[in-house]
Amino acid sequence: MTCASCVARVERKLNRIDGVAATVNLPLESAHVVLSAEVADQDLVGAVESAGYEARVTRRRAVRGADAGDGAEPPEPAPGDAYRGADLLRRLRVSAVLTVPVLLLSMVPAWSFPGSGWVVAALALPVVVWGAWPFHAAAVRAARHGSSTMDTLVSIGVVAATLWSLWVLVTGSAPHTGHGTGPAVYFEVGAVVTTFLLAGRYAEHRSRRRAGDALRALLSLGAKDAERIALGPDGTPLRLPEGGWRTTPVPVAALRVGDVFAVRPGGTVATDGTVVEGASALDTSLVTGEPVPVDVIVGDDVVGGTVSTSGHLLVRATRVGEDTMLARIGRLVARAQTGKAPVARLADRISAVFVPVVLVLAVLTLVGWLALTGDLQAAFTAAVAVLIIACPCALGLATPTAILVGTGRGAQLGVLIRGPEILESTRRVDTVVLDKTGTVTEGRMRVVDVWSPDRSPAMAGVGHPGGGHASVGSEAGPDAVGHAGQEAPADADDANHLSNAPEVLRYAAAVEALSEHPIARAIAAAGRAGAEPDPETPLEVTGFVAHAGGGVEGLVRRAHAGLAPGGGLNTRRVLVGRPDWLAEQGVTVSAEVRSAVGQQEEDGATAVVVAWNGAAGGVIALRDPAKATSAEAVEELRELGLRPYLLTGDSAGAARVAARAVGIPDEDVVARVLPAGKAEVVARLQAEGRTVTMVGDGVNDAAALATADLGLAMGTGTDVAIEAGDITLVRGDLRAAASAVRLSRKTLRIIKQNLFWAFAYNVAAIPLAAAGLLSPMIAGGAMAASSVLVVANSLRLRRAT
Repeated sequence: MTCASCVARVERKLNRIDGVAATVNLPLESAHVVLSAEVADQDLVGAVESAGYEARVTRRRAVRGADAGDGAEPPEPAPGDAYRGADLLRRLRVSAVLTVPVLLLSMVPAWSFPGSGWVVAALALPVVVWGAWPFHAAAVRAARHGSSTMDTLVSIGVVAATLWSLWVLVTGSAPHTGHGTGPAVYFEVGAVVTTFLLAGRYAEHRSRRRAGDALRALLSLGAKDAERIALGPDGTPLRLPEGGWRTTPVPVAALRVGDVFAVRPGGTVATDGTVVEGASALDTSLVTGEPVPVDVIVGDDVVGGTVSTSGHLLVRATRVGEDTMLARIGRLVARAQTGKAPVARLADRISAVFVPVVLVLAVLTLVGWLALTGDLQAAFTAAVAVLIIACPCALGLATPTAILVGTGRGAQLGVLIRGPEILESTRRVDTVVLDKTGTVTEGRMRVVDVWSPDRSPAMAGVGHPGGGHASVGSEAGPDAVGHAGQEAPADADDANHLSNAPEVLRYAAAVEALSEHPIARAIAAAGRAGAEPDPETPLEVTGFVAHAGGGVEGLVRRAHAGLAPGGGLNTRRVLVGRPDWLAEQGVTVSAEVRSAVGQQEEDGATAVVVAWNGAAGGVIALRDPAKATSAEAVEELRELGLRPYLLTGDSAGAARVAARAVGIPDEDVVARVLPAGKAEVVARLQAEGRTVTMVGDGVNDAAALATADLGLAMGTGTDVAIEAGDITLVRGDLRAAASAVRLSRKTLRIIKQNLFWAFAYNVAAIPLAAAGLLSPMIAGGAMAASSVLVVANSLRLRRAT
């Protein structure tokens, strides 16, 4: 399928079958058919074939519950799809090689020579016949069903110019070019138009072929294999005598509800389930898009596709196959993509009326001249002049040249536009929904505050360029701890120095440097950036232990200044983690420290407590900070007439902090929403009469991106989000969203200008040609001039910002 009229034709044929409700999706080249009665597969295929296309049926079972009827999986590419792309590319290459000498010999008088017209004809005929064959075949197919498309315009124009050129070349009866080298021929018209449109068609084919990759990429994110645990008669996991469990490697598809499987550190959870043994921190960014791992223990639910960052888990499967969360997200994207109304191209709308009118006018011109003059040659010349002046060169170039230039400029600006159907959405968009993590914010945790009981926050902005800086006390040393783990007495000066905020960060960073947890990495990075290293008192950590879901601990040793290496060592047990876990470890957590943690968490920050000497000594707060350019980007979007909303699965406090940082009011913030909820928020805004664009970067944003009228995917995000979006922002800078809207709107404006001038030129020139006032040579010149005007107008997009 190549255009909106193809979609309408297939839908019309399918919907004529009793019990069939069909929606055809042009980018996916698929039809979503809902059956209210039993219909044979051959009847569906026959209906599509009667419209001039081939088809195959893939039935999907309905899914019970809220997603009933939405069990579609991503359509696989049609069997001949890869061949079609290769065929277009082959035709494009051959046509381009032959068109260059045709254009030079035809347009540069100094290169012409006696008999050059025959050379041009020999070079052009393969282009206008073999190269343009896809257009001719599509035009014939449309004609068989009583309709016309862009391909009809192209085919008629190329054939008219070629037949006229062959006639004047063979008969020599047409006016000469004026420099004595032979009659005026227009082979370059058909060759150039064919090459241009083949280039556009091939680029369009590649873009459309990737449209179905969103769901295929989504479903490929889950685990492929699982370690199934053997169960005893009572349903409990069976242990081996030497320790561990009896495991059997199986494909994920072999898991059934009730099976227990193992998840090793760094491994992927095979399917949705409940933890029956173990504890870990799970990277759930696949589902929530949030950077902070979620601590899970026995009894907690886990989602297939999430990753265990530390501990070892045993999970009992509760949902498998099409019932999992990952599969449900896939169905949301499939439903949104299939439900999009196909956008008819402007040129196709014009061609539906324009082509029949031109054909009728050409016939009337021929008949009229014969009736009035009886001169067959004059009649034929006038009729051909009508066809040539109406040749859709400018009309056919109006969209692809603007798209080629616009998308090329977009690539320079970090904006990838999928195709012309996307542009109409940008004109109407009045609301922009922004995902928080990775879109407005950096998508990774940073230390933003370090607090100790005897000191106000001293390091706000730690880890950021220009953030706070603290030095380490030269003589502050922790008390010794014996190898048996018993703490030795501490002197008061040491305790007071260590309770200072810079020391809190330095000692926490030393311990956390041995952990792979994302929070630990952020603290370690802040320790390196926020405190000057002291070569006289290097820190060494031994006895490191990570407690999944709780925190970390280690024995920290520091050498006193002025002593030789290995002498004068003090050792202290330092713990970093949640207040409740510290209390379980026998650490005293004062009400003041708990209050500081509570205040940070109320504002959406993640807070951890640092303890030594059996007491909490400080609090480290971490956030996912807003990108430096996000506030400027939000202001640019407002200037374009868009109202920004912030949408996130994070807490309300974190959402409000991020929104205020970029200038979005609290009433336009929606927090704690999962993937289905994000799509529902977009749908609710659409139901209020808004035209919505969604900007996101994660798998959890894919459904919302597909549901929105215009989806903008951050190129630094997941492949699933990128494929579900209509426009990709390569740089990962939110300011590119404003650039995308501006460029899309300007490209659409240029396309409309091109179409207007191409159409106006035809309206003005066709009557002159029919009256015999324009020879085919002048008509060809006017036609070429209109094409140059369209291309020159499109080139203005090269300066777009």
